[in-house]
Amino acid sequence: MIVRFHRDFEKRYKKINKKTQKKVRERLELFSENLFDPCLNNHPLGGKYTDYRSINITGDLRAVYKFISQDECIFVFLGNHSNLYS
Repeated sequence: MIVRFHRDFEKRYKKINKKTQKKVRERLELFSENLFDPCLNNHPLGGKYTDYRSINITGDLRAVYKFISQDECIFVFLGNHSNLYS
């Protein structure tokens, strides 16, 4: 799986603390190994985010991505659950 990052995702990543950045890297590595590992709670989104999926990073932190092709995706959002739907 080829994983890409939207610049908005990268900006939000740079703004979080180092400990959380480490957790993001760990979860993305797990995602690369197994998209549907139960720890990720990988699930589809609805509403304005139809065609997007979300994985859990920490208790409230989410990473949202979209498949570009069968073997490529792009992460577009990093933030807490309430910011995702605001």
